[in-house]
Amino acid sequence: MLVFLDFEASSLAKLSYPIEVAWVFEDGREESHLIRPAAQWTDWDAAAEAIHHIPRARLEAEGTPHDVVARRMIETLTGHDLFASAPSWDGKWLSALLRAAKLPRHALRLRDTEDAQRDTATAILRDVVPAELLGRAVAEVVTLAEVRDRDVPAHRALADARDEWKHWCVVKRAAEARAAE
Repeated sequence: MLVFLDFEASSLAKLSYPIEVAWVFEDGREESHLIRPAAQWTDWDAAAEAIHHIPRARLEAEGTPHDVVARRMIETLTGHDLFASAPSWDGKWLSALLRAAKLPRHALRLRDTEDAQRDTATAILRDVVPAELLGRAVAEVVTLAEVRDRDVPAHRALADARDEWKHWCVVKRAAEARAAE
């Protein structure tokens, strides 16, 4: 099953770490966690906090311990196709979370959400669009969905993961409509 995932982080610096994670399955099931920082995670950027509005004190008071979140992710997400809008950044924070929990840092892998959109549109259109026109038809569906349905990121993990999922749903519906023509 496809899963759309997003992290918020302490900063964009080299020593940044994840502070919130959320995911939405293609069937709409979702989960979100504030992450209590590991003892060695000290990086903090006030400018990042001004964007995501999650104070470090809140993470320490309300966050789930980082290792519990990491184990939950492994338990829930293993075997699924994971997608993120910024897989290099989100992958960095996923790796930091898994390493801090002493779990294999490559236990979960992220791909770009655009791959999910293209793969889904291709699967839907493959049998109704001639092979020589398939790439163009897929690109048109994805581009049209992009123009019609794109919100400004909320910079909260669940809202942003939901946005990625909703956008994938728009691409899927657009491809289904094109296939029905």
